[in-house]
Amino acid sequence: MLDARDIAALVAARHPDPFAVLGLHADAAGKLWLRAFLPGATSAEVVDAASGKSLTTLLLRHDDGLFEARIPLRRKRFEYRLRVRWRDGEEGEYADAYAFGPQIAEEELIAFREGREPRPHRFLGAHPAIVDGIAGVRFAVWAPNAQRASVVGSFNAWDGRRHPMRFRHTAGVWELFVPHAAPGDLYKFEFVGADGALLPSKADPYARASELRPSTASKVAAPLSPRALPAERAAANDRRAPISIYEVHAGSWRRADDGGFLDWDAMAATLPAYAADLGFTHIELLPISEHPFDGSWGYQTLGLFATSARFGAPEAFARFVEACHAHGLGLLLDWVPAHFPKDAHGLARFDGTALYEHADPREGEHRDWGTLIYNFGRTEVRSFLIGSALYPLETFGVDGLRVDAVASMLYRDYSRNEGEWVPNIHGGRENLEAISLLREVNTRIGADAPGAIAVAEESTSFPGVSAPVHHGGLGFHYKWNMGWMNDTLRYMHEDPVHRRWHHDLMSFGLVYAFSENFVLPLSHDEVVHGKGSLLGKMPGDDWQRFANLRAYYGFMWTHPGKKLLFMGQEFAQRDEWHHDHALPWHLLDTADASTASHRGVRDLVRDLNRLYRQTPALHRLDCESAGFAWLIGDDRDRSVYAWVRRDGEGGLAIVVCNFTPVPRHDARIGVPDDGADHWREALNTDSRHYGGSDLGSGGGALRVEAIPAQGCARSLALTLPPLATIVLLPA
Repeated sequence: MLDARDIAALVAARHPDPFAVLGLHADAAGKLWLRAFLPGATSAEVVDAASGKSLTTLLLRHDDGLFEARIPLRRKRFEYRLRVRWRDGEEGEYADAYAFGPQIAEEELIAFREGREPRPHRFLGAHPAIVDGIAGVRFAVWAPNAQRASVVGSFNAWDGRRHPMRFRHTAGVWELFVPHAAPGDLYKFEFVGADGALLPSKADPYARASELRPSTASKVAAPLSPRALPAERAAANDRRAPISIYEVHAGSWRRADDGGFLDWDAMAATLPAYAADLGFTHIELLPISEHPFDGSWGYQTLGLFATSARFGAPEAFARFVEACHAHGLGLLLDWVPAHFPKDAHGLARFDGTALYEHADPREGEHRDWGTLIYNFGRTEVRSFLIGSALYPLETFGVDGLRVDAVASMLYRDYSRNEGEWVPNIHGGRENLEAISLLREVNTRIGADAPGAIAVAEESTSFPGVSAPVHHGGLGFHYKWNMGWMNDTLRYMHEDPVHRRWHHDLMSFGLVYAFSENFVLPLSHDEVVHGKGSLLGKMPGDDWQRFANLRAYYGFMWTHPGKKLLFMGQEFAQRDEWHHDHALPWHLLDTADASTASHRGVRDLVRDLNRLYRQTPALHRLDCESAGFAWLIGDDRDRSVYAWVRRDGEGGLAIVVCNFTPVPRHDARIGVPDDGADHWREALNTDSRHYGGSDLGSGGGALRVEAIPAQGCARSLALTLPPLATIVLLPA
């Protein structure tokens, strides 16, 4: 019979090896004994699984529910069940968790420990399974410094004594198969730390579903069948394809009638059709992985493998992805490997030690954000992050990832003063481990998710962000052009009378425009925290503000680089965005004079997207210098810019911007020697259809004249509307 020390350790939930004492065991004489710890039970019998006959009644050894007995007439191990009567009078027959052997192969654990396993989510976390004919859930968690780990949940009354786990020393992983647990069950992991203290229960880092906040438990989810990216999407994501991204915060794009969140099925029925109608090629979602605080917009996430319970189950999100693809749209997801919050149920000091983060706050904490930094050099943490990047690509077939806050990962001194950071092994400021991680992630995306893309939000001049890894780059496909965004918004904020003194802000981006594969982002970050909406940044009276915004959009859509626009700005939302409120759809739904300007901006965005997609000269060489040439880049006094876009196959477009409210009549614009003899005004942001004054050169073909201008032997005479961008195409 079990000795008193083992009994005390089991009852106190401090036993270091529960499999050594629980379940079926032979004594020195070869006789079989069975022990079960069943807190809350009043009696227990051992039942032969084959015959259904009761073999013996277990003796209650401790009032907390420890039962034990010798099995009569048996010397060989056999399959059994426990018939248990509980204090509330209920009775059930159960398989015993301690009758099952190890669930994870030794070679998988070794690969995880050595950093050779990019998909540890295949065996860590909660996996519904049938083992030896018994349905249940395999639980596994990495917590190498814990003295004891238990899985607690709705299937065991959240009692950490009921299901202590087996420790696999090979990789510091705890595992347990829990019979009769099932999809939909809630669970967490409970640890006793290295110092013997009971820790706050932790959500599963690898959970595929979670409770709706403010509850914090993980939820057992049935695995989804992998969905590969449709083959045609690879061409749509290529650097020579038109890419125009509609950035969306799922929680505030629209709201349900009761003010709550739309679920994925409701969004699938509305959002893709809306974005496709406006001509966008992609939707990008702010982080939809599980996060505790709405106000973080998802950027302080704790469940990198779980789609947020705010919007429904993972299988519903899979339907949303399919709806996007059915409308010809790609879907990009924001991925956040740069930091994580300190919530007690999350990754912080996960097993009582700095496991996912650095112990030294000079390496492991972002003071600006109050968050922790992953230990990018630790093999198990790297595998966790790599797996979380591959998971949505391989499970849901999304088109790619936009990686948040890359600059904070690349530099050890990011937002730190002297003495507040630790140099790398060479004494430098670069975070070599993070750089290595990003390269590995992007290499694996290229190899394992063909056609998918990775986009970096990177705000510094770090070289080669979108260069291939084999050329020494980070391997991203695209990089957000934060410099372009900051410079051009500063220019547009100026009163037109002062713009001559800031002329270079609009042209400077072309100095480096082809050093990376750029996305031009007018993102959520520019319309929050007191910055106002894009319309609110424009100077002048209401008419001028709308005209400025339309001219700016025309400038952006014809400028080299892929496009990104945050939701609400496509119809010139007046107020800055707030994550707790739906967009002001009444500005479109109300068809009267007060909303005409908003509908005009919406129609302009639709036409800009159409023109961008249908005109190879405006997109094919977005990332190559051969696709752009200045015609007018230095006309400070008139605040006029003009350029030519080329597609590399003979196609051209001419763009002219006038950023003052003064019309320019008989403006002479050079036409390249390889240009057509007749041109037409394909788009004019001052058109009456968009709410403008309808001035311009439309109505027919414009004839090229043999009059030199801007270094060209031939030219056109144009009328430049006030505060407007016009696009000319061969007639």
